[in-house]
Amino acid sequence: MLNFVQHRDALFSKMADNTLAVVPSADVLLRNRDADFPFRQSSDFFYLSGFTEDSACLLLQKKQGQCKTILFCQPKVKEMEIWTGYRLGQDAAIDQLQVDEAFAIEELVKQLPDFMGDCEQVYAAWGHSKAWDAKLINAIEQVKLKSRLGIQAPTAMQAIEPLLHELRLFKGEAEIELMAKAASISAHGHIAAMQRVKPGMYEYQLEGTIRQHCAEHGSRFDAYTSIVGSGANACILHYTANDQAIKDGDLILIDAGCELNHYASDITRTFPANGRFNPEQKALYELVLKSQFAAIDAVKPGNHFNSPHEVVLRILTEGLVELGLLSGDVDTLIKEEAFKPFYMHRTSHWLGMDVHDVGAYKQDGNWRKLEPGMVLTIEPGLYIAPDDESVDEKWRGIGIRIEDDVLVTSDGHRVLSHEVPKTVADIEALMAQAS
Repeated sequence: MLNFVQHRDALFSKMADNTLAVVPSADVLLRNRDADFPFRQSSDFFYLSGFTEDSACLLLQKKQGQCKTILFCQPKVKEMEIWTGYRLGQDAAIDQLQVDEAFAIEELVKQLPDFMGDCEQVYAAWGHSKAWDAKLINAIEQVKLKSRLGIQAPTAMQAIEPLLHELRLFKGEAEIELMAKAASISAHGHIAAMQRVKPGMYEYQLEGTIRQHCAEHGSRFDAYTSIVGSGANACILHYTANDQAIKDGDLILIDAGCELNHYASDITRTFPANGRFNPEQKALYELVLKSQFAAIDAVKPGNHFNSPHEVVLRILTEGLVELGLLSGDVDTLIKEEAFKPFYMHRTSHWLGMDVHDVGAYKQDGNWRKLEPGMVLTIEPGLYIAPDDESVDEKWRGIGIRIEDDVLVTSDGHRVLSHEVPKTVADIEALMAQAS
């Protein structure tokens, strides 16, 4: 079970004395006339509160060594609850969220200067929202008007991200359990898509297959917009139209993952629409898979974040030379980035509450070392553009990516998304069973 009080205590321990942290909730976003996008809470706000309503703000005050958590949220108004649903309200918030005080959100502008009084610094996500920057600056100006009363205004505005996002980078047991469950649900969604696919279907039908599976197994939301690219569409890294008919002989690249209680999974698999890889597809696929296996092996404490990427670049470049898509000395080709027309993205990113999760990738200018509790993706790929006349026509239009979610453990790593097949033999066998 997620321990939000523990998260707040960890942030308090990093805050200087006589400071205030201000963390607002996410806003409801308009989709079109009289209809909103499904609400998704701010990851930072949820991490510290566990509260899933909009129009709220969390204050963390550390003053003379004493720590206090204050929540501003929507009041319980029966008429509004009829229209927009149940609200927790201030009284229940104190008990259920274990905050020290709770007030109606309408009180924030009035009370914020009081909480800032005699605080030396204000931690916030400065520069992310002009509206919130204005609210905070206005509150500081209100405190300055009380200087003759002996009340001091904050003299520094500090970014909260270096403190809070460093905490979020390291996952606790409850977070890892959620992410492993999200990965398992998503893995079986990918399996369902492999079992269902037939030439003539539309890409969005496979997207629907995965979404239905995830919903049926406890996930309300996708972690990100699914990519279902068939044929040459797989060569578009962020393809999300998902509206083309799937043809016999196509490879299908699906990059999809569900979210479970605000924690993400992120899985990519590539498989043949008709259940069998042709020789060129198989050659490129097995090269990508070889690089992925080696990159996963490089995930262990002490190796730096870029280690898996360096492994992938060498294996892919060597393989492209062997297949005739590149020519020359491998070291020179890597130095000159000759692989970039075929592999133009990085191998990894942090994974957590956000699919591209927070946390610094470098420290003091150097790639940071991997440590237990970090979760990252390993996702090499090859994309041969359909109009690339520098290669033989038989390679053109093939796009492949293989992605898994990998936890750094004390003695190496654990692949959270291991349940979905990825060898050629296993994929073909799975699809043959379903046909």
